[in-house]
Amino acid sequence: MKIFVTGGAGFIGSEFVRQAVPNHQVINFDKLTYAGNLDNLASVAKHPNYSLAVGDICDSKAVAGALPENCDAIVHFAAESHVDRSILSAEEFVRTNVVGTQVMLDVARHRKVKRFLHISTDEVGGDMPPNGWLNSDSPLRPSSPYAASKTASEHFVRAAVHTFGIDALITRTSNNYGPYQFPEKLLPLAISNALEDRPIPVYGDGMQVRDWIHVTDNCRALLAVLERGRSGVTYHMGGGGPLANIDVLKLLLKILGKPETLLTTVTDRLGHDRRYAVDFSDTTKELGWRPEISFEEGLRATVDWYRNNTEWVRRCRSGEYRKYYEEMYGEREATAQAI
Repeated sequence: MKIFVTGGAGFIGSEFVRQAVPNHQVINFDKLTYAGNLDNLASVAKHPNYSLAVGDICDSKAVAGALPENCDAIVHFAAESHVDRSILSAEEFVRTNVVGTQVMLDVARHRKVKRFLHISTDEVGGDMPPNGWLNSDSPLRPSSPYAASKTASEHFVRAAVHTFGIDALITRTSNNYGPYQFPEKLLPLAISNALEDRPIPVYGDGMQVRDWIHVTDNCRALLAVLERGRSGVTYHMGGGGPLANIDVLKLLLKILGKPETLLTTVTDRLGHDRRYAVDFSDTTKELGWRPEISFEEGLRATVDWYRNNTEWVRRCRSGEYRKYYEEMYGEREATAQAI
């Protein structure tokens, strides 16, 4: 296939690109904001099936100009995704996640792109009750500005399917983890801090429950949905074993051989949901997909990756990975805030 990927330099997008490039032609359209890191794509940067176009998904002319003729699919990852940032200011989340998604849908329709895969999140379902699971019948009750923007973007995708007959699908995944994750998120931040014997922040009592899926498993599922999924359907992917954040961090410290005294309680996030969990049984039944990497196995592999890639972490924290963008486009942007 000829696949146009938005946000392909991000954490999940870059894993999808790395998996797709051997068998598909991939055009990576990325604005290269702080979360877009071309270091993530070094292994495929010179592959004949890969090309990069820098641009903003809210700019319809830029999108249309980069979109190839006879494009088989758009896979839409590009989004502002950090909840804490959305609480500080929601404006960019509405612009990128809502307006940007509608721009992508409009361009896809006018250019007759065959398939549109929209990447969403389990957070659209809001706070799950104890032992509750998000499935295709669950109401959408987003709690954060980030989740609200992703919920709105889903509605625009469904409207495009209903009104214009676009062949579009939605996926919702639980917390991804693995290599190349920007170190503002829980696990890479905790791993990086623990390796340096620095305090690891724990929101409130640490009893927020999350379901974890290795990014490799998630992107295997995304390819399966892209290739064999049904138009208009929302597919769920998760790890199947929700855990409290405090238990995740204690397991991490055990793997690293570090003391639990590194755990440091900080003020809880505003409106912090207590539980997310995804029921992916329908995805398994229809597509035969299921997660293959257990959480402990994946966490150990992730720890090893961060141990062996301290230069990648250093470049993220220093902002050095932004050098390409700054040289090409002259933008100066603080990149290490809140790290």
